Amino acid sequence: MEPAQWLADYRGRLERAADGARQARESLEQAGATARSPRGEVTVSVNAAGVLKGVALTPAARKLEVDALAALILTTAREAQRLAGERMADVMAGYLGDGPALTQLTRHLSPEVVR
Repeated sequence: MEPAQWLADYRGRLERAADGARQARESLEQAGATARSPRGEVTVSVNAAGVLKGVALTPAARKLEVDALAALILTTAREAQRLAGERMADVMAGYLGDGPALTQLTRHLSPEVVR
């Protein structure tokens, strides 16, 4: 293969990889999740990394005991984090494919999320 052709092929591969990385980044930016408690008293939103973005309480939350409300917030936050992890794993599986890189990236996620 001619050096000029090899270089053109290499540049093309780099451009495709950069495009894929951009698409993965954009998808991850939107991969956060929101979960709602079973009766709707609590809504929790997290970003793709599972970092808390917001907590909303309805008037019904005021009727709960403080400990029960705290537990409900934690349970709802964990569900939002699980959903965000699932979405993140799906995005990255599309970019990386199933294999060691995806395993390394998702090793901290809960077992129900990991493929």
